[in-house]
Amino acid sequence: MAKQWFPPIYWDGDAVALLDQRLLPHKEVVLRCTTPQQIVQAIKKMAIRGAPAVGVAGAMALALGARAIQAADTQTFHSKFVRLCHQVRNARPTGNNLSWAVERVYTVVAENGKEDVPTLRRLIWEMADTIRREDVEANLAIGSWGREIIPQGARILTYCNAGALATADYGTAVGVIRSAHESDPSVQVISCETRPFLQGSRLTVYELMKSGIPVTLVTDNAVGTLMQQKKIDVVVVGADRIAANGDTANKIGTYMVAVLAATHNIPFYVAAPRSTIDATLADGSLIPIEQRDPREVTHLNGRPMAPAGATAVNPAFDVTPAKYISGIITEVGIVRKPYGKTIRQALQA
Repeated sequence: MAKQWFPPIYWDGDAVALLDQRLLPHKEVVLRCTTPQQIVQAIKKMAIRGAPAVGVAGAMALALGARAIQAADTQTFHSKFVRLCHQVRNARPTGNNLSWAVERVYTVVAENGKEDVPTLRRLIWEMADTIRREDVEANLAIGSWGREIIPQGARILTYCNAGALATADYGTAVGVIRSAHESDPSVQVISCETRPFLQGSRLTVYELMKSGIPVTLVTDNAVGTLMQQKKIDVVVVGADRIAANGDTANKIGTYMVAVLAATHNIPFYVAAPRSTIDATLADGSLIPIEQRDPREVTHLNGRPMAPAGATAVNPAFDVTPAKYISGIITEVGIVRKPYGKTIRQALQA
């Protein structure tokens, strides 16, 4: 596979371009969104996914929407912009980055109430672009910090997709892998398929092959056997929301991997920017868990894989208790236990 890459989300003139992740790895199709509603639908329909990427997309949706708001005065603009913020914030419930990004963009309006409408539109666009750029910078820093925890010649297990496709570029967990591979080309990656949406097989394997990083695909239920056979040295995953005590929500199945890693004394790390941390939640029991269409379980590419009328449940995420997490790799360093204290310190850094 040719080593070509382009950002999964970027400005295309007055539009936002999104690489449609539903069609990967077989088709590379870019969606050109000209309205915030189109971006909201792209988030809901999983054309773009991954907590940091969704946060960036939400900020850019607000920038598009601000340009389209018809308002002659600041008060009218503010009222309409607040409604737009609610629409964007509610696109997906579990990841913290989306609400964080919406709040950060809204603050620009709240703190500049005396500015005219054209100025507010410009400030909103500048903040959205700042969020996009800072996400890439944070991912590069996460990769640099994370490289420290990857042993020489390590066999790294990752779950779901926490790569460039889940961010503005480079990736969180996959960013750690990229950085480790740059300094030690002998590292290898084992990627779980990640049922039912197959983000691991479709996206992570696609990304790593594009980057020339050795990767082997395994079924989710092979993880225990591989660990038992001492074929995994370290686990690195991403996150969608991290509570104040370190409990971490990530793609459904992550909790299972963490328990298996603990059972086999294998380090289990989370890689995520500080924007994923929700310090308002005391623990993971308070993290909202998105429930998706059961057809994602009973069907594959539109084809039924279960008997007609079969009942299924499809939680999109689970919560890994902090006790199973060896460390949280952020852009300001590796946060370790006791998480209540060190997370507060990281947020203040």
